[in-house]
Amino acid sequence: MDCGPTCLRMVARHYGKNFSLQKIRDVSGLNREGVSLLGISEAAEKIGFRTIASKLDLQLLVELELPVILHWNQNHFVVLYHIGNDAYSIADPAKGLIEYNQQEFSAHWVGRSIPKTHCGIALALSPTPDFFALNEDKHASLNLGYILKYLYRYKQLIVQLFVGLGVGSLLQLMLPFLAQSVVDIGINTRNLNFIYIILIAQIMLFLGRMSVDFIRSWILLHISTRINISILTDFLIKLMKLPMSFFDTKMTGDIMQRMSDQKRIENFLTGSTLTVVFSLFNLLVFSFVLAYYNINIFIIFIVSSICYSLWVVLFLKKRRTLDFKRFDISSKNQSSVVQLINGMQEIKLNNCGQQKRWEWERLQAGLFRFNIQNLKLSQYQQAGAVFINEGKNILITFLVAKSVIDGHLTLGAMMAVQYIIGQLNSPIEQMLGFIQQLQDAKISLERLNEIREMEDEEPIDKTFLKELPVNKGIDIQNLSFTYPGAGNEPVLKTIDLLIPEGKTTAIVGMSGSGKTTILKLLLRFYLPQKGEIKVGSTHIDQISYRYWRGQCGVVMQDGFIFSDTIAKNIAVADEYPDIAKLQHAIKVANISDLIEKLPLGLNTKIGAEGNGISQGQKQRILIARAVYKDPAYIFFDEATNALDANNESIIMQHLKAFFKGRTVVIVAHRLSTVSNADNIVVLDKGQIIEQGTHTALTRKKGEYYKLVKNQLELGN
Repeated sequence: MDCGPTCLRMVARHYGKNFSLQKIRDVSGLNREGVSLLGISEAAEKIGFRTIASKLDLQLLVELELPVILHWNQNHFVVLYHIGNDAYSIADPAKGLIEYNQQEFSAHWVGRSIPKTHCGIALALSPTPDFFALNEDKHASLNLGYILKYLYRYKQLIVQLFVGLGVGSLLQLMLPFLAQSVVDIGINTRNLNFIYIILIAQIMLFLGRMSVDFIRSWILLHISTRINISILTDFLIKLMKLPMSFFDTKMTGDIMQRMSDQKRIENFLTGSTLTVVFSLFNLLVFSFVLAYYNINIFIIFIVSSICYSLWVVLFLKKRRTLDFKRFDISSKNQSSVVQLINGMQEIKLNNCGQQKRWEWERLQAGLFRFNIQNLKLSQYQQAGAVFINEGKNILITFLVAKSVIDGHLTLGAMMAVQYIIGQLNSPIEQMLGFIQQLQDAKISLERLNEIREMEDEEPIDKTFLKELPVNKGIDIQNLSFTYPGAGNEPVLKTIDLLIPEGKTTAIVGMSGSGKTTILKLLLRFYLPQKGEIKVGSTHIDQISYRYWRGQCGVVMQDGFIFSDTIAKNIAVADEYPDIAKLQHAIKVANISDLIEKLPLGLNTKIGAEGNGISQGQKQRILIARAVYKDPAYIFFDEATNALDANNESIIMQHLKAFFKGRTVVIVAHRLSTVSNADNIVVLDKGQIIEQGTHTALTRKKGEYYKLVKNQLELGN
């Protein structure tokens, strides 16, 4: 049963990390039956891999980057590490290294139960920089070495790129000597045939350089696209591991701007870093050639280039300050635009279009002022740089021309020197551009660090349970909670509440009494400041976040509808929805009438980019989503408040059967939905003031009676 963890250990070893088998077991959720492909995938992501599991045929398998983990004989896992001519090299944890021909390989991988598809299951793995840094301090700041590891994955392509750059540099090196020979030999000896030969040579060199540049551009596009996707994927993986409290404190624009920031890291990796090596090479080679022609001109060039570099570096600190301003203004601008688009209905209803537009215009005015500062800085920098650079060029032109007149240089050598100076100016400018892009990458890396250093919901150094205890009741003991922010009043104060297994518990109370907060704490969006929540005798913190939420069917007040089909909105976690479960969820949520009216039925696209739906229809889809999960726990937060009385009555009847055997917590203002609950809890200002059945509480004529008498017409 260790074949899955062993395969993952082999792949990790292939990439240079030697984990103990026990460590892999711990993170893969091994049980008596071994580990599933999902368990291997999740374990791989915990130790720093990106993974994708696919059902594919032999033709597509050849295109995957090896090694990959294969599902073998439908009861085992192996590693495919090489594909040759009709030879598949397998590392089998049970048998060692084995080679199969295509027919044998297909029989083991595809198996006999799915002969018609000719497809097998494979898990592709790709290491992220986190994988290489795993043994280091988890909270250590990322450095440039971290982002350079993105390049390591494409070392073969980079070698090809370097070869191309080297060939281009050598071809370029020949041009000044050819130019000199045209003047000094061809023109002076009036040998037109020699000039023809030199011109043909120059054309061939030009075509060679152009071909090399074209190939280099394709390789750069390939590398940069993959690196950009890798950086953004790793960023999204990290975002999805963060607790919900992170997203409550970040603007949408801030997160979007950080994602845009990753482009600067990619530009640094694929632009400056790769070309600066050959800029240095060109600088070194052409410097020797210039010194060969005239040592005085070489000294003037070096001194002026140092002055030029110092002048540009002088402005880096100011650039850094302006870059943080740019980020702040740009993130606010993005948030403002998103708000304008998403809030258009309220803008029209409240006639506040002018005020909202003015707010946006004030941001544009701030952006304009920033652009003025940025332009002034770049103009100061440019003025000094041009003065130094052009002054150097004019001085060198004068000295070269004087040397020709004095007979120290030939006319051809003068042209060669001028060409060399032009070639030397380019590497200097590229290196200075590299310094600026390096600064940009470091700044972006600092912002990336702010996200990377945050602790995940499930830290890798902690183990979590992936099963529920025998007693699935929830016990809340002495629970207190205050939302982040100085001076905030506690939302919940020393709550003690038992939610029995298989029973329905309803929580009612005035707005702001803490009803929704209890649900968010149960779902572990936040951690309580005081007290604890237990599932049976097990502390809820010991249970895996992903596993716990997988056991919970939830409808929140602000539930989200994705821009996708109705079927995909109900079965959000399944790529291919289970039709039987889907039909059952549709029946319970009573949305058959909506689906039948639509021409495309379940395949109708809804959400922001699809058909508009009413609040009542949205709530029914959210209820269907919760039912589809077939969970052990049901948490409803105002799940039926937008429904008409008829729909609510039908859905509650369906839900009554669905609730049997499940632990249910319902938060509601409309108390007709909670009257049949086994226990009704009344909250007021974060404290439980009453609890009991509907009948017992109405007889008591306390706060619950006051809440319900108007809605249920209990009279005075």
